[in-house]
Amino acid sequence: MAQLIPLLAFVFGSAAVAAAAYALMPSRADAIDRRLDELTIDRHDTSENKPRYRSIVGMLKRLGEKAPKSPREMGNLRLRLVQAGFRRDDALTMFFGIRVTFALALFVIFSTSILSRPNIMVALGALGLGYVLPGMVLARMAKRRAHRIRLSLADMLDLLVVSVEAGLGLDQALQRVGQELAFAYPALSDELRLINLELRAGKPRSEALRNLADRTGVDDLSSLVTMLIQTDKFGTSVAQSLRVYSGTLRTKRRQRAEEAAAKTGVKMVFPLVTCIFPAIWVITIGPAAIKFITVLFPMVEKAR
Repeated sequence: MAQLIPLLAFVFGSAAVAAAAYALMPSRADAIDRRLDELTIDRHDTSENKPRYRSIVGMLKRLGEKAPKSPREMGNLRLRLVQAGFRRDDALTMFFGIRVTFALALFVIFSTSILSRPNIMVALGALGLGYVLPGMVLARMAKRRAHRIRLSLADMLDLLVVSVEAGLGLDQALQRVGQELAFAYPALSDELRLINLELRAGKPRSEALRNLADRTGVDDLSSLVTMLIQTDKFGTSVAQSLRVYSGTLRTKRRQRAEEAAAKTGVKMVFPLVTCIFPAIWVITIGPAAIKFITVLFPMVEKAR
């Protein structure tokens, strides 16, 4: 009888946990109603916040229009905005507005007593930092987007090879691959959709492909565009060229991975020296140092 008590306790506990989980589990109708409420609330919130969003955008545009602009910098900034995914006509004006707003905000914060004692030199340094920092953030965003596109090129090439070998033309294959990659790689899918729109508008294929390389800033994609243009010009097999380039691209990816793995040892030196070695020194030398102090200092005091 005593041996059955643990078994009965286990069975009773399992039944109690299962009953509680079943009681707390929402039904399918409740889950659907809750999801509909969330969608309705989000839509209501966005509709309420739209006038506020428009007012903020309008303020940034007005500041951007009045901000000083360098003609030499305009082209580079517009290209960087396109590479980061901002292709609207007013993106450059909004960027200048964000830059001026951020710089003035940092200047006001450090020139008044909001955080600490006012210091005009620190405020001027914050003003310069606030003017430069949005450009650094934009460059970082463009670099991250280019990295995402670079990682998606291998899958795009595989789908292109399958589509072309199945009998589709290059334009139809690009359109089909863009539709298939819309969920997994939205950035590359968006770029392929723009190629399709440019081709429909009447642009030559070579010009549309060059625009793709300029919009992304990815060197591997630029090489692919050059290969496709030469293939179209000389009349060679597109499927065979894509298959060869796919193998070359995968070799490059493996070489980049090996290079990154080889750099890991060098990069680990600085965290080891600054973080781990001091702790090891404290653990190994600390007890001996304490013993040395407790023994030596009384002897020195006695000698005096």
